[in-house]
Amino acid sequence: MFQAIRSRCLHLSGAAAFLAALMLFPAISQAACADPPSPGVDWRRCNFDNYPLAGVDLSGANLNDASFNWADLTGAKLDESRGRVRFARAKMEGATFRGAQLRDADFSQANLTGADFTGANLIKVRFQTAILRGANLTNARVRDSDFFRADLSGAIWTDGKKVCAEGSISFCR
Repeated sequence: MFQAIRSRCLHLSGAAAFLAALMLFPAISQAACADPPSPGVDWRRCNFDNYPLAGVDLSGANLNDASFNWADLTGAKLDESRGRVRFARAKMEGATFRGAQLRDADFSQANLTGADFTGANLIKVRFQTAILRGANLTNARVRDSDFFRADLSGAIWTDGKKVCAEGSISFCR
């Protein structure tokens, strides 16, 4: 019986210590989807489908599992942003993604004319039927990315030297 009481006390003291720790340490920052767009914003798991966000600065933002399908991000700055994000059918002409970490992102059917992906991690990204005319992919990592039917006309390829020929669809020629 003494063993059972001792075990119960240890269990309760562990719970009390856990509750005390919760009060002493500030809560880990949670995504705040109502926060205004700004550098470093935490928009994890937020939905901004169809939102007008042209020209916003989301540099360094945490966008993991966020959705911007059909959104207008024309001229937006997403340098150093990170996350597995959905940008399907988004309007993103002139947007910048320099140094962004966007592994497994989806840009299917997005308009990325003149976008800058210099040094971005684009491993396993879907660019199916996207418009990448004149985009800059210098030093971008595109291993296992899907460019099926993507328009790469005039894009600067990953080596920073090759410019894709007019009519380059799915492959940089």
